[in-house]
Amino acid sequence: MIRKLKIWMWEAPLGLIFVGAGISMAIDAGIHKSQDQDWFFYGTFSLVLVNAGLCIFGDAVYRRTKT
Repeated sequence: MIRKLKIWMWEAPLGLIFVGAGISMAIDAGIHKSQDQDWFFYGTFSLVLVNAGLCIFGDAVYRRTKT
């Protein structure tokens, strides 16, 4: 018997990894900003990672509660 792949089991940890990496990068971008270094694109990319992680994790929660 073949088990059906549960996508939410992969989405939840991936979303949490993206959120953690994005927050770490945002903190690092803040340090770069305080030292008058180039920070804008690094900080923007960190916010993209945070938002993508929240969307992926939210989709995992939706799929888990739907089944």
